[in-house]
Amino acid sequence: MKTRTPISVHIAVTIGLTILAFEMFAQDTAYFSSPFFWGLILITIILLFIMNSIGDLVENESFKKLSDEEKVKFLEEKNTPYYLKLWNSAFKKQSATEEKDILIDHGFDGITELDNSLPKWWIGLFYFGCIFCAVYLTAFAFTDYAHPEAELTVETKKMLASIEDYEKTAPQINLESAKYSADNIAEGQELFKTNCVTCHGDGGKGGIGPNLTDTHWINIKEKSLFKNVFWMLENGSPNNPTMRPFIKEGTITGRDAEKIAAYVYHINQETAPITQAQGGAAPQGEKVTWENGNN
Repeated sequence: MKTRTPISVHIAVTIGLTILAFEMFAQDTAYFSSPFFWGLILITIILLFIMNSIGDLVENESFKKLSDEEKVKFLEEKNTPYYLKLWNSAFKKQSATEEKDILIDHGFDGITELDNSLPKWWIGLFYFGCIFCAVYLTAFAFTDYAHPEAELTVETKKMLASIEDYEKTAPQINLESAKYSADNIAEGQELFKTNCVTCHGDGGKGGIGPNLTDTHWINIKEKSLFKNVFWMLENGSPNNPTMRPFIKEGTITGRDAEKIAAYVYHINQETAPITQAQGGAAPQGEKVTWENGNN
């Protein structure tokens, strides 16, 4: 009669598999704070104790049917610590007598071959890998677990939420406090594509709205180009209702306008203008020379 695995090992393995299942299949990653999760763990542990008690009853009845020699051997094995038995079964070497029983009747150049069983730790890892692979593939196929796109979506939502929280407490950007920064150009370009490209075209070359890369401007409200663009985004164009007051309408924030103004300054002052020959719109308004500086 073989000794049984301790209840503590069953509990540890069951909790580990439960966490693995929740990690792969649960939509909410905060399952540790879920009453359902802890209720399931508690019920599982109670069931394991019930099964262990039933196992004790069966073991006691089976023990009574053993011979005296078998009883001594069973008690000796049962009193050996479980992890010591695992260690011995995994790494214990056969004696010379035991090797005779597993010796294969062929060899070469004095080398003999033994019909050893694979170590239990190796077999355990192999079966664990098979089970994990099956569970992983199931989770990957039918849930969002381990999907890069799904993970990116989750991280993006977290990032946007953190930005929103920051915007609530951060000082508001207005015409006086807005400052040019080259670090804002890339984000300003994306915001420009979202809010401005319909009228002003790709790269600010113009279309329905004027060309933003040349030296001619219709609305001149500030002495610096950067501030002038911010003013337009805040108040809109007095000459064309299509150019709306994006900030006052709530379409963009002052921080967004600061980034868009940085991008417009960049394409107007730091890159070559897009001419008519290159697909740009014809100059509109009057030629203006902006003050030095970009604040």
